[in-house]
Amino acid sequence: MPGAKPALSVLRAQIAALEAGTRTPPPVLPFGDPRIDGCFPAGGLPRGGWHEVGGRGLEEETGAAPAAFAALMLRPLAARGAVVWVMRRADLHAPGLAGLGFPVGRLIQVRARDEAEVLAVLEDALATVGVAAAIGEAESPDLKAGRRLQLACERRGATGVLLRRRPYGGPAGKVREVSGAAAQTRWRIAAAPSQPPPGDPGLGPPRWRVELERCRGGRPGAWILEQAEAADGPHPFRLVSKLADHDVAANEPPPERIRAA
Repeated sequence: MPGAKPALSVLRAQIAALEAGTRTPPPVLPFGDPRIDGCFPAGGLPRGGWHEVGGRGLEEETGAAPAAFAALMLRPLAARGAVVWVMRRADLHAPGLAGLGFPVGRLIQVRARDEAEVLAVLEDALATVGVAAAIGEAESPDLKAGRRLQLACERRGATGVLLRRRPYGGPAGKVREVSGAAAQTRWRIAAAPSQPPPGDPGLGPPRWRVELERCRGGRPGAWILEQAEAADGPHPFRLVSKLADHDVAANEPPPERIRAA
């Protein structure tokens, strides 16, 4: 039956809600495909918490692919309120976000002096009335900062994204994995080659290589996703393919490159 898999995801969410002692399933942001939503205990990306999104290689400095993915993922929430983006460098390309269908009229950009101020402003934004989501660019917050972000999300039900990004030319410092323990999910994003529709010249929709490395109460996964057309429905992504474990392992840099970074 065509609706069996989505119905199963809803049933799992209801069971999880009953086990947690709540009357209704927790609010989620579904991707619209059971092969992705099935990785989450409630059938979609948890709202009212924060998520960690990072890249690999040069993306750890530019943050381009992770930023585009995060903006597209949070795009449905922009209809509910403002989206605050806190950064240390004023290099966010608003026309690029508009090209992804993000309503830039709902975007509030804030530039902070250092990482401590990024985290402080992000925490305040998440706890502010009228803010549906907030994104903060930081390199490596500690566990205390992660817990404060979670409490800020819970005050108003806002959804947060911590976009891992280190300064240009800076050494690859040791990432504090403890901060990810406070996040609902942890993602690793890279750009993927786009492909035009069969018979059409030019470029196709943007694509991303997406790895869900950690999901609280759920399971990891890896996929190739592309931006969905408006006619495809309310969900901003379309699943192109699922990556096998060996595909993910092949993308890992060798140990000597990690040490030399």
